[in-house]
Amino acid sequence: MVTLIDDVGSFPLPSNVNRESFNQAYRLSRKAFISRTGVRGDEFLWENFGVVVLEAFQKKAFSGLDVISYPQIYDGVKQVSDVIHVAMERGTFVVEDRDAFLPEVELIKSEAARLNEELGTAIKLRVCLFGPMEQYLKEIGVVAYEDVLDGFAETIRRFTKNSILNTKHIKTEVVSIDEPSFGFLDIAAEKDQLIEVLEKAFNFGGVVRQIHLHSPSRLADCLKVKNIDVVSFEGAASPKNVEAVSKKMLDASDKQIRVGVARTDIDSLLAELNDKGISKPTYEQMVESETTIRKRYKASKEKFGGRLAFAGPDCGLGSWPSQDAALLLLKRTVAAIKGA
Repeated sequence: MVTLIDDVGSFPLPSNVNRESFNQAYRLSRKAFISRTGVRGDEFLWENFGVVVLEAFQKKAFSGLDVISYPQIYDGVKQVSDVIHVAMERGTFVVEDRDAFLPEVELIKSEAARLNEELGTAIKLRVCLFGPMEQYLKEIGVVAYEDVLDGFAETIRRFTKNSILNTKHIKTEVVSIDEPSFGFLDIAAEKDQLIEVLEKAFNFGGVVRQIHLHSPSRLADCLKVKNIDVVSFEGAASPKNVEAVSKKMLDASDKQIRVGVARTDIDSLLAELNDKGISKPTYEQMVESETTIRKRYKASKEKFGGRLAFAGPDCGLGSWPSQDAALLLLKRTVAAIKGA
């Protein structure tokens, strides 16, 4: 099986765009898509949201990725919690179906024909969003309320279902539900209950269903979730994550794996360079060499064989100093994997 190159999603804001202006435009763009007016007709929304997202997406596409995540520039938790708060005002934790969408996906869908023409190929999209347990921990805490957990799971299912596109210009290939706290800070619920929450959140079809984790400590539970196709880990900055997974485990559960093969933990990378006397590194120095990235990829491919469905950078590009630095990492990762 061919291993596809992808990215996890988060991406820096352009240096010429004000953070508050982008955040405001993001929230207003959601309302514009609900009212079906779109963002092209509003100069503020188009310049501070539309252009920002589309230009970043195009840059990522030209880096050579096989499957491209929309650029997640807005706060990943608030993407969903902003809408959950509206539902909570109605006395429920289940977001109305018409409101359960990601503005970035709606924007890319509306511009897909033009993007298709400029890129010279149909778009293979990867959609990511924080999952029901991560949202629950941020909103409620660790005490488990079964009906609330169920409501969060249904809300995430609706967001994912509405992100699945399939036209001649664009196709959603992967939907990744991110649960970074799972295994570090867990909800005080029975194991079977949390498995049911994930089964419900992942109850959609037509795409590869991926769960992204930062800890392998609850991997055994994830492998029991029938609706999950791929487990995803940080493998570059945290190699112990990958060491905890065996091909035998994946074979037994009929799951595949995504491994991060390029480091994105920029604060640690900068600290290591500073220890070497490089206090003001260039982007070339910040990004690991092709040789280093290729070595990690080859080791993962040797270990997992055909079970290695996806490879790319670790997550966390949103904290990088610029889009140019992040794009260099993407291009170098693509070159390293394709040259393996």
